[in-house]
Amino acid sequence: MISSRFTVAVHILALVHINNGNVTSDYIAASVNTNPAVIRRIMSMLSKAGLISSHPGIIGINLQKPISEITLLDVYQAVEIPETKELFTVHQNTNPQCVVGKEIQQVLGAPLIEAQKQMEQALAHTSIESIVADILHRHNNF
Repeated sequence: MISSRFTVAVHILALVHINNGNVTSDYIAASVNTNPAVIRRIMSMLSKAGLISSHPGIIGINLQKPISEITLLDVYQAVEIPETKELFTVHQNTNPQCVVGKEIQQVLGAPLIEAQKQMEQALAHTSIESIVADILHRHNNF
């Protein structure tokens, strides 16, 4: 399962852009309705990935790329599964005496890798710019 870090990271990037970078981790935390420490941890991941820059104690977060060049895949790769880069993990230490336990890891490998590839391709085709445009469109129609 993908954690909420991914959607929170997208939320952060959209909020930073819409507010021209004039936001703090406290402000973002209020929008996300979470603890500022959670926001700072995710912002650190986004910073390490080269998507944002900020300085402690100074109001303002800068996007390091135009939002048209930041894809959901970039965000996903910045905050999810940094150790393994695998979306799915197959349980280990199955019973080799069981017909399913003996073969499940090998049989599930290929379809799970293909599912991850397809998901990543879909994320690569959506930019933060399109997310922001949808947010603003929905907001302006209410």
